[in-house]
Amino acid sequence: MKIRTLVIALAMTLVLPNAVRADEGMWLLSLIGKNYQDMQKAGFKLTPEDIYSINQSCLKDAIVGLGNAGSPFWHFCTGEIISDKGLISTNHHCGYGKLQEHSSVEHDYLRDGFWAYSMDQELPNPGLTASILVRMEDVTDQVKKVVTDDMSESDRDAAVKKVCDQIAEDAVKGTQYSAKVKPMFNENQYFLFIHIIYKDVRLVGAPPSSMGKFGGDTDNWSWPRHTCDFSMFRIYTAPDGSPADYSADNVPLKPKHHLPVNAGEINDGDFAMVMGFPGTTNHFLTSYGLEETMNITNKLVYELRTVKINILREEMASSQATRIKYASKYASCSNYWKYSNEQNKALKALNTMGVKKEVESEYMQWARKQKNPKYVRALDLIQKGYAARAVAEEAEQYLVEGFLTGPELLLQAVRVYNNLEAAESPEYADYKEAIIEGLKAKAAEFYKDYNMETEMRVMTGLFAHVYKHMNQQYMPQFLIKAGKKKDGDFSKYVKEMFDESIFATEESFMKFMEKPNLKKLAKDPIYKAGKEAYERYMEVMDIVPQEEQDNLKRGIRDFTDGILQINEGRKLMSPDANSTIRLTYGNVMSYDPRDGVSYHYYTTMKGVIEKEDPENSEFNVPARLKELYNKKEFGSYANKNGELPTCFITNNDITGGNSGSPVINGKGQLIGLAFDGNSEAMSGDIDFEENLQRCICLDSRYMLWVIDIYAGAKNLIAEMDIVR
Repeated sequence: MKIRTLVIALAMTLVLPNAVRADEGMWLLSLIGKNYQDMQKAGFKLTPEDIYSINQSCLKDAIVGLGNAGSPFWHFCTGEIISDKGLISTNHHCGYGKLQEHSSVEHDYLRDGFWAYSMDQELPNPGLTASILVRMEDVTDQVKKVVTDDMSESDRDAAVKKVCDQIAEDAVKGTQYSAKVKPMFNENQYFLFIHIIYKDVRLVGAPPSSMGKFGGDTDNWSWPRHTCDFSMFRIYTAPDGSPADYSADNVPLKPKHHLPVNAGEINDGDFAMVMGFPGTTNHFLTSYGLEETMNITNKLVYELRTVKINILREEMASSQATRIKYASKYASCSNYWKYSNEQNKALKALNTMGVKKEVESEYMQWARKQKNPKYVRALDLIQKGYAARAVAEEAEQYLVEGFLTGPELLLQAVRVYNNLEAAESPEYADYKEAIIEGLKAKAAEFYKDYNMETEMRVMTGLFAHVYKHMNQQYMPQFLIKAGKKKDGDFSKYVKEMFDESIFATEESFMKFMEKPNLKKLAKDPIYKAGKEAYERYMEVMDIVPQEEQDNLKRGIRDFTDGILQINEGRKLMSPDANSTIRLTYGNVMSYDPRDGVSYHYYTTMKGVIEKEDPENSEFNVPARLKELYNKKEFGSYANKNGELPTCFITNNDITGGNSGSPVINGKGQLIGLAFDGNSEAMSGDIDFEENLQRCICLDSRYMLWVIDIYAGAKNLIAEMDIVR
């Protein structure tokens, strides 16, 4: 089936020619010279070489992709280096998971915030990586030499992978760098990206969650905002400056470039560009793909996660310990939960389906004039491909959200079994003890953030919802049997599972691991349920005929190729986001979302006080913040009106992965951190809406005020270059 952004691992706008604008798009840095005149008109004061150069220090050298050691080329957030000692700023929600990992009831950094007032207080984060681009190169010609139109998709994929792997290997041979070739424009172009990846990234500071997540789910994806969404980390290297795992002997990074932090005025219309690692967009999506996104993916994700979200809210409100354990999980779940619903609303309100069909009509007029019939055939292949997989896509969403990522224990049990099975095989006989010890360590990490009653409630709620709504043809048999036997009362069934399972508690699991027994594990009710759910998932993944999968992929590639040809020589087009570094530029800009409503371009701390609601955890305001506000202790960070700015908006084109990205003015100075988009234009990942699209940003002055006045972290202020 389709290439998925979600991987169940068992191991430990479209744009018409007359609609393309230079301020719309996530541009590749090495090609930014093509946009230079438009950037200058918007207010850019530097040169293309100041953005991207392989011969001199430049802005790219200060942009950091935050990732995980297991997948270093997929960046979950962006950060920026803001001192000559490797200090990084990013969003609070990007550092949230690490704050949670370091928190306990005794040291609740989520509630109280965390600040390192000296470098020896900074906290290590094994597995967290910081990636900086060294250079990039267009290798399309090299890749296309090995493919032809008459190749099967499997042969094409194999040939492309082989040449891309060789290009990447040759590019970094004998160096400390890492490389990967990434496809662009749905495999019509290919670019090589070479990065240096640092592995010692330490937590430096963050405000309390009441500030860093102020507004919570209520304000998420909306404006006006007053969220103090930042956290701080530092990159460390070996003494010689090379990447190294954590060591007490490591030293702060000496970066090639760091961003000065601007504490001056920000005005409506000022130039603003965002540099970062956007995750995924789908601007070339057709009406057939849009129908799947709206009516299957978004619809079911929202419905299933609503069940989980409501349970987690109640559980987290019941105790501090549970709140800490589930804080990061809740944040991860709730973000896409609201996004999927708001995106559907925006797609309907903006008639994106009508726009897509109009695009396809004009495309077909062009395609019929071409000598190659593949262009006429493309949309037919796409339509049939999406139709062929509709039933499977629906079943897949139920299996993923209802069993494999909704509850936690089912997939955890399958992972444990598979690892123990490997440990018993002759191939891994020499590693048996190491595998068992590794499972114990992973289990301790898992159960640290686990509560049995919470997991039972989540499992019960999701089982009941899936049983009621999913097509039973693809439903795991254990659920069908349990539903009939218990007359739909899954609370009784889940309780029986937990009463009999070694996975129910950390104590029972660790006791089992003293003498692990595969036969006993195979009979465990939670493992059996997880195994069946995963097997059903794999079966569903394979029910779409390979020919239909190949035709859909080919159709999308040829359709995109046609769109590129239509626009060639007329308007610039940017490739969809794929977690590679990009630049988007525009301006600070107010907007009018609907009749009679106008939104100003910035907010102030006054709004924090106005929104305060002691009865609502999303709008709690720390006593110290209120005290400083009442005394108007804003230091040197107030604007010309004596207000303390909190957030502002621009018309930059961003998406997930851009979280934490620097918002940079025309002089190359940091003026804010991108952290959200607006609900009125949640269609932006599919079709950019130039009048409504807004990027919501934390004002650098609010960040500096928190560090300096609120937290008193003068050590951090001292190492930044603050300009006005």
